[in-house]
Amino acid sequence: MTKSILLLAAGLFAAAATYAQSSIEPAKPGVTYGKSVTAEQAVAIPELQQKLQADTAFTGKIEGKVVEVCKKKGCFMKLERPTGDAIMVKFTDYAFFMPQDIVGKTVVVEGVARVNETSVERLRHFAEDAGKSKEEIAKINAPKKDIVIVADGVLVVR
Repeated sequence: MTKSILLLAAGLFAAAATYAQSSIEPAKPGVTYGKSVTAEQAVAIPELQQKLQADTAFTGKIEGKVVEVCKKKGCFMKLERPTGDAIMVKFTDYAFFMPQDIVGKTVVVEGVARVNETSVERLRHFAEDAGKSKEEIAKINAPKKDIVIVADGVLVVR
């Protein structure tokens, strides 16, 4: 009996997870996720980096190209940076999620950007969610100080 209940619960969880991802609107120009966002006055990633050298936080709009999204449920994404590293974008209170087809799209995110230190444990969690191999995850052995954006809304620009 207990085994049947566990199997039923696992099946319902899998169905709910599949439905949650499939109910996210595909990424097309003009589509917004979370709070409604416009592209006016958005800063590019290099400008954001300059602003954060002079200040501890930046509140506003940031434009960038999506290079990665959480493969589990779209709970985070990463924006391309000229140096090759990506900037982590999380969503306020996990109030919304990104579709898998947003990778490669240019977006404007509105929210707060800060320079944070991310623990090894958290970095490994993000790597696991991104579908990295056990070997890649095992190589993460030091915290990372980097820009993290917490977004209230995302607009697909192109």
